[in-house]
Amino acid sequence: MTAPADGIAPARYWHTLDDGRIQCDLCPRLCRLRDGQRGMCFVRANRGNRLVLTTYGRSSGFCVDPIEKKPLNHFLPGTPTLSFGTAGCNLACKFCQNWDISKSREMDRLMDQASPEIIARAASRLGCRSVAFTYNDPVIFHEYAVDVAQACREEGIFSVAVTAGYVMPEPRAEFYRHMDAANIDFKGFTEAFYHKLAAGHLEPVLDTLRYVVHETDCWIELTTLLIPGWNDSEGELHEMTTWVVENLGPEVPIHFSAFHPDWKLRNVPATPPATLSRAREIALANGVRFAYTGNVHDKDGGSTYCPTCGHLLIGRNWYVLSEWNLTPEGTCEACRTPLPGRFEEEPGSWGARRQPVRLGEFGG
Repeated sequence: MTAPADGIAPARYWHTLDDGRIQCDLCPRLCRLRDGQRGMCFVRANRGNRLVLTTYGRSSGFCVDPIEKKPLNHFLPGTPTLSFGTAGCNLACKFCQNWDISKSREMDRLMDQASPEIIARAASRLGCRSVAFTYNDPVIFHEYAVDVAQACREEGIFSVAVTAGYVMPEPRAEFYRHMDAANIDFKGFTEAFYHKLAAGHLEPVLDTLRYVVHETDCWIELTTLLIPGWNDSEGELHEMTTWVVENLGPEVPIHFSAFHPDWKLRNVPATPPATLSRAREIALANGVRFAYTGNVHDKDGGSTYCPTCGHLLIGRNWYVLSEWNLTPEGTCEACRTPLPGRFEEEPGSWGARRQPVRLGEFGG
């Protein structure tokens, strides 16, 4: 599909109410809009009593990143991914670390325009194995993300979603049918946390996690940003990791990431590295087989070990792979235990590079 110059495209998942308003049925907010109003995400709007997406084909910028930055440690390690986002978000996290993009209300921030076909072509020519929808939540640009994923599949490029999982069941089914991997932001394990710091609710996220693991072929990893005094207590970490093992299974990787004061939560200190290490220990003790630390330099916490024999399988130093001890079949060299995820015979060698790109040369 050719990207419209003004970014306006018909949206799916809405219906008309008895009072003449329309209701967006994409996410659990179920925004009810009169003509001319926008939803809480700011990018879905009532135009002429029909719901439209206002950011189709418009991006805040494209960049080639290591896949480990998403973070995904069990999906094509070492390979580059073409990353992009748009503007807006359907949550209101006070700790958002991409707030200049996700909280943007300025459409002129969207400087780069590209059709789904151009993005897929660019990823292929840049040597990327995947395209990542990131920086802001792809749920809110559902139609664009799905079209890009379809174009990528035709080029042999995988699609990766970095998302909070805050979506209704019907659009969720379509969305994850087109995703090959996802990192879902598991923000905390209490309703109070979601309500006070994200203006959302916990249960829709739990429902999404269960759905993706048990009803789709999408590879999933979780990330929890540990915020001192809010979601980092040992009790909550025990409950969260126990829930993951019992409901999702022990093979779903969890990344515990360090918080840095930002956006509307600048009065909270950064996460001590010891907190991340303790969270990782709790997760492993509760049966999570792959637990990682992030946003800190922790080679041990960033590396992958065989859950059967403890052999180092993939060494990581920040985003650089330092060791690779998998067989071509994706098993431990020492004991032949299969490593869950998606691996190729040889790892990628992209390293930690971050390469901004403009898509004009690819026809955009």
